[in-house]
Amino acid sequence: MSIDGLRIFVTVVEQRHFSKAAKLLNLSQPNVSLHIRNLENEFGAVLFHRSPKQVKVTEEGEILYVRAKQILTLYEEAKQEMNDRKNIVQGKIKIGASFTIGEYILPRILAQFANENRGVKVEVTVGNTEEVIERIRANDLDIGLVEGEVTNTDILVQPFMEDEMIVIAPANHTLAQLRVVKAEMLQEEVWIWRESGSGTRAYSDRFMNELHLNVKHSFIFSSSQGIKEAVSEGLGIAMISKWTVRKELQAGTIKRLNINNRKFVRPFSLVQAKNPGYSKAHQLFIEEIEKATSHFE
Repeated sequence: MSIDGLRIFVTVVEQRHFSKAAKLLNLSQPNVSLHIRNLENEFGAVLFHRSPKQVKVTEEGEILYVRAKQILTLYEEAKQEMNDRKNIVQGKIKIGASFTIGEYILPRILAQFANENRGVKVEVTVGNTEEVIERIRANDLDIGLVEGEVTNTDILVQPFMEDEMIVIAPANHTLAQLRVVKAEMLQEEVWIWRESGSGTRAYSDRFMNELHLNVKHSFIFSSSQGIKEAVSEGLGIAMISKWTVRKELQAGTIKRLNINNRKFVRPFSLVQAKNPGYSKAHQLFIEEIEKATSHFE
């Protein structure tokens, strides 16, 4: 049984004539007759008493007519509801973000997205870059937002903005009093690091290797907040995203070191599984990322 067959049957009942129904539906009369015959075979019942002038619906045909009208109404309602969903976005998005993005970038993006798409539920997980990528690969997350270079070839990687990395020191540190700090002045300093697997740690390691710096001693913290507090208390110096220390720099509780008048940057990237099967909510969130980050300062 098909929707078209039911629609043709209802039209024949209401027109009480095969030829009139065929003309109204823009079909040939043999085609209409074939659909009616298929329905009679399917239900094992005669649906019409036929005569040269008109057709009369049988009792069995009356029963089918009532149900067919209900089925066609439900079918049209289902189509309408599906069309409505294209405009009223609903669903759930599971987002993973590395700490810097999750604590300083993502909240602003989510605020705008949630305001415009109240029917979408968003679940956010914050972890280090390595953890987010592993969950994307395991299909535990729909979208990942991570910091630093991503070399995995089995996922989709799309940079969406640039992040400046800076070296910070306690306000009373000797190097904090200099206008420009030469790279060799950073030898044998006490450094404060993020944990392995962090995008910040990966960038810091490359920075140290590039400048051939030796470390006097180091401390490891699992959050940017811990690093900021440690530097403020005079424990050592650190490399960190400028996003995480804007307030502290403005307040003067820590100082930025100008290393050889150089600017150090890394990408923030959107990562997804290959062939993710985008939902409408998924697509709109990616568009919100692209739109919002163009206005970040």
